[in-house]
Amino acid sequence: MTEKASRFLAINQATDLILKHKVDGLHVIPAAAFKLLRLSNDEQTNVTDLSQLIETEPALAAKVLRNVNSAAFALSHKITSIKRAVNILGFSAVRQLALNQLIYSKLIKHSSKKEFDQLFFWQHCLFVASLSRAIALALDHPEPDLMYCAGLMHDIGKIVLETHGKVSYSDFLLACKGDEQSTIKGEHDFFGLNHAEIGFVFCQQWDIPEQIAAIVYHHHDLPNDDSPYANYKADIAIVNFANYIAWMQGIGSTCINASPELHPEVSETLDIAQLDLEVLLGDVDKEMQHTREFYGIQFPSLNKLRATIIETALLLNNYNKSEDRSNFLPGSASVSSLTVPHKSLDPDEIVPWTLSAIQADFNFERLFFLDIKPRLRNLAPSFSCPEPLNKNILQRFSIKLDALPRTILNSLRERKAIVINASDKDNYKILQRFCVDEFLVVPVLTQNRLVALLYIDNDSNKRSILPHTISHISPIIHELGIALSNAKRFELEKKRAEQDGLTGLLNKRMVSEYLSATFQADKKQLSRVAVGFIDIDFFKKFNDSCGHQAGDDVLKIVAQIMRTLTRPSDFIGRYGGEEFVFVLHDTSAKGAYCYAERIRAEIERKGRILKQRFQGHALTISVGISLYDPKFKAYSQMIESADTAMYTAKLKGRNCIVIV
Repeated sequence: MTEKASRFLAINQATDLILKHKVDGLHVIPAAAFKLLRLSNDEQTNVTDLSQLIETEPALAAKVLRNVNSAAFALSHKITSIKRAVNILGFSAVRQLALNQLIYSKLIKHSSKKEFDQLFFWQHCLFVASLSRAIALALDHPEPDLMYCAGLMHDIGKIVLETHGKVSYSDFLLACKGDEQSTIKGEHDFFGLNHAEIGFVFCQQWDIPEQIAAIVYHHHDLPNDDSPYANYKADIAIVNFANYIAWMQGIGSTCINASPELHPEVSETLDIAQLDLEVLLGDVDKEMQHTREFYGIQFPSLNKLRATIIETALLLNNYNKSEDRSNFLPGSASVSSLTVPHKSLDPDEIVPWTLSAIQADFNFERLFFLDIKPRLRNLAPSFSCPEPLNKNILQRFSIKLDALPRTILNSLRERKAIVINASDKDNYKILQRFCVDEFLVVPVLTQNRLVALLYIDNDSNKRSILPHTISHISPIIHELGIALSNAKRFELEKKRAEQDGLTGLLNKRMVSEYLSATFQADKKQLSRVAVGFIDIDFFKKFNDSCGHQAGDDVLKIVAQIMRTLTRPSDFIGRYGGEEFVFVLHDTSAKGAYCYAERIRAEIERKGRILKQRFQGHALTISVGISLYDPKFKAYSQMIESADTAMYTAKLKGRNCIVIV
């Protein structure tokens, strides 16, 4: 018997001792899911094969049809054929959707509130699957869909242990709380095998494609060159890398903290430099959002994930302290410096915290974060460490880009850090301007776009900045760039969540929050507040006669007129449907009426111009205004009063204003 056969026989025998039933009798995932996994490895698979498989699962067929008939595709006719749905959605997308749905349904059916949170596990598997596929596409892998399947299945051994183990995976998690050893070693000590070995036996017994089985078996340790799975080393490296990133993002397969494991050969096997991780993670985030909406489930919140990231960083930090650090150069970056940029989504916190962490690690005297102002073509300091610094010093670092020496300009073009000193005569002027003998500049990039420059020096003690410092500090600045990009994206998403997508005005939730905050003011200020309701007259006619696009245009026209005629200190928003709200401060009955009349008259005027476009329908509005009254105990009563006044305006013949 070969060594390979002997090893696999031993694993199979050990598995029989660990589980309640034989592996070939386990129903961990539905039979249709196995067929889908096999289809992923069959080049002859076509639309008909996939359609027939989906049609055998009524719940799955319903999901696929619901998806294709959703508003996202805006089809003129309802699709009732699975084959037609596959053609529209795309073969790859439907296969992925179907596989997810089948496994998800099985997981939720067996989910529990034990230590092993299967929803948390499901999120991890989806993230690894999506990222594995994204990495495969970026590296021109011939089978990105199969990599998705492998990423989805990589931790299947944990589900086998949880649902069919004589002692469950929940029992293991409960028993190993507080353990500092790796999860893989802990599993082996507890069960006799680890989850990768259990998953491998499961894949073999259920005839899962060999490529997927190899990845399940080796996703924590890449195979040796003499291994029967050496041919799949690059595939395994992709999933190992995706799994590592998932844990670093706080998206592990269990709620316990575990030191993420990146196999040292991954960077040798994959061309990681070719990957734009920021773009890849952005694409995966979108796919995860789509998944949340599709299943109607809520994964852990951003704060929860950020907390997990910090806990993981602390775990890594403790691990690093216990290791032999004798080979590390003095002044190297700690794990906390690498993770500190990700502890906030506010640039006003991200940058100062990062500068402080760098100063603590490297003992630099001064750090300046210099924003690049493209329009003004200059650098301007926005943060410094330590703070505060003399204004005259800060002004010294406000400098035109054209005044920078060739050495710095080249470093900006090449996106490389550089130590500036007197070794190059072109540096003399800038050294004199900054009153130093030497300084370090590090470009800060977000999405490969230069946004800032980090300036570092040892102003007083004149300690030299060693060349190796650049290699240690660059990863921190890379993380800072990603964090700033995430912060910008978060701000955009926050604005999107606050805005009405059609008109660009603030939405109903923000109207309520604004009014709630306004009602916290004292009675004197509230006495000068007015709330108004605007409703478009006969709005349904615009939709019914001219189409929904015309109705949308009417809403945009009204919103734009309100935006143009409203003071910056006042508030406007869309309340829903064809209703708008305004909140005026420091006004009177006369002032509120005049404001509303300007809007009413301008809308009527523009409506006359557009009457022919709207098939003769006049564009007018009815306005109801409520002035503050001490009897109002909550803002909702003031809104109700304005709403009543608006309906009174309707009864009076529309295209008019009523004040309560």
